[in-house]
Amino acid sequence: MKLEYLAEPYEFIDRPLWFHVRGLSQTQSGYGTKLASSRCVKLPDGRIRRVYVTCYSNSGTAWINLDGKRLIVR
Repeated sequence: MKLEYLAEPYEFIDRPLWFHVRGLSQTQSGYGTKLASSRCVKLPDGRIRRVYVTCYSNSGTAWINLDGKRLIVR
């Protein structure tokens, strides 16, 4: 599987969901495959995408869905 990265430039926007505001975790353990972060990415063409995190153990990878592809955010 080839890793694809989100091309710069982009800017982060802070958009917490209700459970972020209350200090809660999306899952009981805090780990998972598609955890919604409190941040979004604004792309140069104006589209905004939620940043998700895949997290197991003490390591996580931030990514977005864009046109059916999973792109890693640096």
